[in-house]
Amino acid sequence: MDTLFMNITDVEILLLCFPHQPDSCLRTARLFFIRSAMYFLTVTAILMTVFGNLLVIITISHFKQLHSPTNFIILSLAFVDFMLGSLIMPFSMVRWVDGCWFMGDLFCQIHSSLDMTLSVASILHLCLVSIDRYMAITDPLAYRMKVTNGNAAVCIAAVWIFSCTFSFGTVFSKINTAGLDEQMLKTCVGNCVLIFNKEWGVIAPLLNFYIPGAVMTCLYLKIFHVARKQARLISDRTATLTYGETKKQVSEQRERKAAKTLGIVMGVFILCWLPFFLITVIDPFLNYATPLDVFDALVWFGYFNSMFNPLIYGFFYPRFQKAFKIIIVRHLLHLKGSSNLVLH
Repeated sequence: MDTLFMNITDVEILLLCFPHQPDSCLRTARLFFIRSAMYFLTVTAILMTVFGNLLVIITISHFKQLHSPTNFIILSLAFVDFMLGSLIMPFSMVRWVDGCWFMGDLFCQIHSSLDMTLSVASILHLCLVSIDRYMAITDPLAYRMKVTNGNAAVCIAAVWIFSCTFSFGTVFSKINTAGLDEQMLKTCVGNCVLIFNKEWGVIAPLLNFYIPGAVMTCLYLKIFHVARKQARLISDRTATLTYGETKKQVSEQRERKAAKTLGIVMGVFILCWLPFFLITVIDPFLNYATPLDVFDALVWFGYFNSMFNPLIYGFFYPRFQKAFKIIIVRHLLHLKGSSNLVLH
């Protein structure tokens, strides 16, 4: 009987995040196969996110032909995704698979703040891209005069400042948990969960997802309408085009294709993050009944967006596709060359 009791106690200790802490959280009990599959999936996603976005960063930085306001926004977006893959996803992986946070309360707050910062920055960068493409398609002459690399840099800086201020301010001020029952906020050692009260469960997603998402959707619908109209006009004039007009036609077609590609980027972002933001709004009104595993799975579904963006550029954006190939071949063959290559 004593032996059986000792074995049960040993099992309970093994299931604790911190075996020597009496108020330790319990590890999540998973079968070895499930745990291995989760680690394989998440590690693969991390590697693809880090190296895919690193390739985008190197490509835009290397080729001068890609130094445009739009691509500088994409460069900053790739840096956001790269940081998410290298600084956020590895710790979130361990927290999800094992159900434990081993890095302490302060780092939990920093991790949560930076996680929110990068998520907010992602959608605001995509909002910048949608505004940029809207101006380029609807008023190309004014766009060339008004939208410069300097103006793009100012907008990018504003996005980063707002994202950092909002996220770190929310987490460290604990305004997101104001009014919640102390018993609900009392957690075991080894727990790291970002909780929102009813007010901030609505305010944060509204400001950082639903409003920007609605703006982007409206702008892209307008872009596609204008692009269709321009396509019909070009089709009617094809027989009488001069060389200069032909060159302009090619430029306009390239702009429309770029807008469609970036529209796909936006669409994938919304599909990836919408489930998470829906549950963020609904969960406080359901007395936080959403299982932690479901919440973490939705977070990771959102993380996958950062992995998809470089793949979208590679498959749908010919200039990026060609640049990717050149960068990869040069790296493999250790070749050096000019950054002024033609990327038609």
